[in-house]
Amino acid sequence: MPQGQPEVVPNDGLTTRQRRNQPITAVHTGPGKGKSTAAFGMALRAWNQGWSIGVFQFVKSAKWKVGEENALKVLGASGQGGSVTWHKMGEGWSWVQRSAEMAESSEEAAKEGWEQVKRDLAAETYRLYVLDEFTYPMKWGWVDVAEVVEVLRDRPGSQHVVVTGRDAAAPLLELADLVTEMTKVKHPMDTGRKGQRGIEW
Repeated sequence: MPQGQPEVVPNDGLTTRQRRNQPITAVHTGPGKGKSTAAFGMALRAWNQGWSIGVFQFVKSAKWKVGEENALKVLGASGQGGSVTWHKMGEGWSWVQRSAEMAESSEEAAKEGWEQVKRDLAAETYRLYVLDEFTYPMKWGWVDVAEVVEVLRDRPGSQHVVVTGRDAAAPLLELADLVTEMTKVKHPMDTGRKGQRGIEW
């Protein structure tokens, strides 16, 4: 196991173990590929530790069957690690009872998703939350950035949260314990190639 050495040891009165077990707020942002993929990699680690995992996909269409969704659902149902609950905005969220004829706007759906995340955080429903592409509802003004920062900052217990998406708001970056910016050097799409199975989904 790698033994990283911190650059600074804060004078906060906590033991090394207490400091190590503090909940993490992570943000994966930037224009490069791999933000969600990295978050789902963290979910795999969480599953292996037996943690409950809640995935909330805020933008991707319900028709887009990402490979990580199927893999993590199978793992969650295996009984060998943690549980996995997967919610997609494009499916109208699993907790909202609506008729097929009732079309909801993306803004309303994003707000409903955030309200559920708030309820789950208050109830400590999951140990790890993946808020996939959640930066976009904040960027578009559908969800209030200041409220997100306050809720994440004040969440109870040992709940870890990973937020993905481009153009993460500065207050979110300031709050986060871990920020990774994915930069693009080259991408096959730059030369006109389309996304392919096993690589993009």
